[in-house]
Amino acid sequence: MAGKLYLCATPIGNLEDITYRVLRTLGEVDLIAAEDTRHSIKLLNHFQIKTPMTSYHEYNKVEKARYLVEKLLSGVNVALITDAGTPGISDPGEELVRQCYEAGVEVTSLPGPAACITALTMSGLSTRRFCFEAFLPSEKGDKKERLRILEELKGETRTIIVYEAPHHLVKTLKDLREALGNRRLTLCRELTKRYETAWQTTFDEALAAYETEEPKGEWVLVIEGKSPEELRREEMRSWEEMSIEEHMAVYEDQGVDRKEAMKRVAKDRGISKREVYQALLQDE
Repeated sequence: MAGKLYLCATPIGNLEDITYRVLRTLGEVDLIAAEDTRHSIKLLNHFQIKTPMTSYHEYNKVEKARYLVEKLLSGVNVALITDAGTPGISDPGEELVRQCYEAGVEVTSLPGPAACITALTMSGLSTRRFCFEAFLPSEKGDKKERLRILEELKGETRTIIVYEAPHHLVKTLKDLREALGNRRLTLCRELTKRYETAWQTTFDEALAAYETEEPKGEWVLVIEGKSPEELRREEMRSWEEMSIEEHMAVYEDQGVDRKEAMKRVAKDRGISKREVYQALLQDE
């Protein structure tokens, strides 16, 4: 009978945030796969857990996942833990989960801390709809991909969540400011730890502050999405750059009939359908 994979959320700072269920599971499974065994041994020792560990990280995730799936298929129960937070969120856990499903191995997730959700809930920004970008690609690693994602985020109306390390924070703030404008954001640092901070600010304010102060700690940036009003203004400017005939063609090329296209053009431009009709007559 195959074993089961347990995704065990571990504290992002405060050890009291671990759940009783995770502690019990870590003690009962046959093997713990940890992102960094040197880091995780401190957690296990603190709670007097003696379960054997093996490393599972970004650089061995494909081959090691195969090994772990073989173990699971042989009846071994495995718990996956990350350095901090919920496995599979911005870490290699997703590869192991994918391979487990392909092999028919049962997977369950034990909920607990996640820095992105912790920051979002305390940000003071809209929580109904959000997108999680984790760490932006580095300029050294993939500059084109970084620029592509920044371009995508320009039109994002949902609240945006980004992770960043202290030594890259200023550069990321500058790039986001250039792409998104001077948006509101909440900068969260050292979540659940002694020096936890959540600063509601703007990109310009934050950049001014870090001209003289060096950022410290791990950061989560929770950024206001583009407002519907701002999006509407941009759409209006876009439509105004077109003639009414060109605007009509946008819809007609999508298969919309001429009468419905006139209605949509009128709504887009904030004018009456009669004005659209008259303009089209003049162009003929």
